[in-house]
Amino acid sequence: MTQDLRSAALESKAWPYEEARKLLARWPAGKPGGAPVLFETGYGPSGLPHIGTFNEVLRTTMVRQAFHALSDQPTRLIAFSDDMDGLRKVPDNVPNADMLRAHLGKPLTRIPDPFGTHDSFAAHNNARLRDFLDRYGFEYEFVSSTDYYEGGRFDEALKGVLRHFQGIQDVMLPTLRAERRATYSPVLPISPTSGVVLQVPVEVIDADAGIIAFEDEGQRIEQSVFGGKAKLQWKVDWAMRWVALGVDYEMAGKDLIDSVVQSGRIARVLGGRPPEGFNYEMFLDEAGEKISKSKGNGLSMEDWLRYGPEESLAFFAYREPKKAKSLHMGVIPRAVDDYWQFRANYAGQDAKQKLGNPVHHIHDGKVPDEALPVTFGLLLNLASLPGVGDRDTLWRFLQRYDPALSPEGNPALDRLIGYAVAYARDFVAPGLQRRAPSPAEAAALRDLDTLLAEPQEGDLATALQNHVYEVGKTHFGKDGLRDWFKALYETLLGSSQGPRMGSFFALYGVDDSRALIAEALAN
Repeated sequence: MTQDLRSAALESKAWPYEEARKLLARWPAGKPGGAPVLFETGYGPSGLPHIGTFNEVLRTTMVRQAFHALSDQPTRLIAFSDDMDGLRKVPDNVPNADMLRAHLGKPLTRIPDPFGTHDSFAAHNNARLRDFLDRYGFEYEFVSSTDYYEGGRFDEALKGVLRHFQGIQDVMLPTLRAERRATYSPVLPISPTSGVVLQVPVEVIDADAGIIAFEDEGQRIEQSVFGGKAKLQWKVDWAMRWVALGVDYEMAGKDLIDSVVQSGRIARVLGGRPPEGFNYEMFLDEAGEKISKSKGNGLSMEDWLRYGPEESLAFFAYREPKKAKSLHMGVIPRAVDDYWQFRANYAGQDAKQKLGNPVHHIHDGKVPDEALPVTFGLLLNLASLPGVGDRDTLWRFLQRYDPALSPEGNPALDRLIGYAVAYARDFVAPGLQRRAPSPAEAAALRDLDTLLAEPQEGDLATALQNHVYEVGKTHFGKDGLRDWFKALYETLLGSSQGPRMGSFFALYGVDDSRALIAEALAN
């Protein structure tokens, strides 16, 4: 990063820099002993990972990158899986539900994989998450809760929980309903008979030895909390983890604001310091409901990446993190085009503007140079027309539009063509229905056809767009241009929305565009 950019970063209002400055204030002289500043993200593998999970890793990575721009202190990022949690309900979007139902209450790493591909349900979901994070190129360390509990990494922290058992109860009990208070315990023993994570009262017998007592199926059991024989309630677990690992930064969804407060208080009871962080708003599905791993009502990461590149997903996640956003198939094309528009603007911006540009954070300041000759929306419109919906045909249109274009010389464009073909085939073309023009619209179309038939001078797309405006103003008036554009979209393309028509006509070709007009007039 240049000195100009670093100076601007110290004052930038881009949210990753605002978050990074919290960490500078936390450790102005660096972490004791030169230890790395520790970022953490959490994931509960009780269901298939979705974009909300990816979003948290991405946004945390952006804060980490911003911190690197402001400081030379070393950092680490841990992606922590809460895979010791007991399965509370069977997700709606996995096979072999009856088998899973027979294992309700057991730790996720001790439940068979319903997909039959991994050693456990947690292992399957963890692998899905890691595959995607690796595909995106995140730098992170994966940590399994089960490995840390069973391997003794949390033993000292568990002793601390037992020593401060009553102090933790004093934090949690006032937040619970009366019936929950009666059985609440910070420690959840795992039944030696059923293997279920028990929600029962616990008595601390020997904190230093890690021994607790509880009732299981009518019998009093004395058992160690070490070796994976117990886990903590999740708010206590969260706080314990912050203290045990020395976590300095962790963000969380808005629905966890109260949990962050309570876990922060527990961390202080344990003698630690809660991490910095902020609360982001949740992604919503098309119906306005919060997306859920168990319901499977949100887009999967695989869904998005079938129809749009990784950068478009990162762009969607970066913008307005404290505003709830609908997440469904319909947002992908806009995210793709917006990403490329911001990327095209980047090179000509000053330092302050670059730091506020989402692409700066998506590419960690190393923004690629390749530009797009056409928009993704334009490719979609073209790919949706009969006889055009395949990669080779789209390339023929593009190379007629600009002979210098090629798959080898324009790899980003070639990738977008693949996405456009898939999206148009699955979501656009099936819903298209071209309507017949009204008499007034037909008259305008005939005049437009006449202008298209004339020789064009200068830039073709600009000349054709000027004709579109000229005809629209003549027939609909300046204030009626919106109605004219809508008529073009509905009669020529079969959609209520569409591209800049001059650019579309130039890409599709004047003769083919006139054929579209002829078809509309024939209706």
